Amino acid sequence: MLRGASAEARTALAAKAKGQRTLNENATIGEQLLAVAGMLQAEPGLRRVTTDASVAGEAKAGLIDQIFGGKLADAVLELVKEAVQQRWTSSRDLPDVVENLGIQAVVRSAGTRGANVSDELFRVGQLIDHTPELRGALSDPARSDEDKTGLLSRILDGKVSPATLRLVTQAVRANAPIGRSLTDYQHVAADVQDEVIATVHTARPLTESETERLTDGLGKAYGATVHLHVVEDPALIGGLRVEIGDDVIDGSVASKLDQARRRIAG
Repeated sequence: MLRGASAEARTALAAKAKGQRTLNENATIGEQLLAVAGMLQAEPGLRRVTTDASVAGEAKAGLIDQIFGGKLADAVLELVKEAVQQRWTSSRDLPDVVENLGIQAVVRSAGTRGANVSDELFRVGQLIDHTPELRGALSDPARSDEDKTGLLSRILDGKVSPATLRLVTQAVRANAPIGRSLTDYQHVAADVQDEVIATVHTARPLTESETERLTDGLGKAYGATVHLHVVEDPALIGGLRVEIGDDVIDGSVASKLDQARRRIAG
């Protein structure tokens, strides 16, 4: 969670990053921003200098020109120069925000399929969770990132959009468990569509009418367009558990039985 100056910097940069661009332009911007974020994450010295409040903004922008001039699209170069001139609460917030902007651009590169990116990332996460062999291969430290991304590319080829596949490969290279990164990217993708994600755990599949009622009810309660990700979990026995933002709404039978047991034991 970004705080203070970093949160303000993200808001300013996100506003600047938006604009009318072609799908190919967004793809290029996304790819290049992710590459810059990767360099900032891998080079602590560069990260410290570019977030040091005692260094003049013009000097930091000049350093970015020296490193990336001629290697980035003009729009990307200007955005990165703007980023290093912002104030940051933590030096690690800079690459995180640049990565976030890159993910947003990749989602926009999907055009009308952008609304599907969050769902596709969710399904990839579910596939990994429910396939022990794949999960083991992706967590194997002896395998290179290239090997892991190649494996996922072969599995997902033709089954997800190019934007989703690009974000999956980014999740492999991220400095976090792939499942956590995929979940984070789902929320970014939903945010691009002005939606919030509600993850619904249910003991049985929801009917179309149940899905509509739940979506409408959550949307009214939270004052937002809600996008559901449904996880079937027979252990719940019945009812639902809904996770939306930091809130957990647990109406499952398993939860009620557990509460009853605690009351009896207490």
